[in-house]
Amino acid sequence: MNLSNYSPISLIVSVENDIIIIVKSKGWCIDMKWIPQDIETYLNAKEYVDTAVVPLLGVSVGAEMKQSAAGAEFITLLTGHLERQFTGRLLLLPPYTYLKSKNGENTISDLKDWEDSLTKGEFKHVFYITSDIEWRTREGELSGTVLWLPSIPLEHMNDSQKMAVVDSQVKQLLDLFTQKWHENE
Repeated sequence: MNLSNYSPISLIVSVENDIIIIVKSKGWCIDMKWIPQDIETYLNAKEYVDTAVVPLLGVSVGAEMKQSAAGAEFITLLTGHLERQFTGRLLLLPPYTYLKSKNGENTISDLKDWEDSLTKGEFKHVFYITSDIEWRTREGELSGTVLWLPSIPLEHMNDSQKMAVVDSQVKQLLDLFTQKWHENE
């Protein structure tokens, strides 16, 4: 897959004391996911699109910054590929980005608000996808399904190697998604 149709990710992570923290990752995201044209398509076919996917990107500054960026790259590629596999069944939302140094209560509260809004918006299923292991201890606090995957370091791979790794991971997720859909029918 040629990544020339993709653009680098820039994430505004936090605004604290009038300082904006921006993290730019080597990750890539397709430009055609959260735009009016795609939302118009969703609105015209929303009876078929019953699943929302929210990537969870934890951002650290300092010693864990590189690991944080690697996780963001992996989850962004993975969720983009997942969306392409399930086009017409799920909507990929923009990533929910949070500072890992915060205690997490605001994050849980925010995500519960997202869940309320999404389920009122007729989504039957909400999946959160992350490489932040802390979510394994917090997943019970959310109604949606939290899928944790260990981040695979992609920085020394070429584009075709990255896509092969991501494709392999997505194939494993296909069964999880299908199982959840059947449980809730």
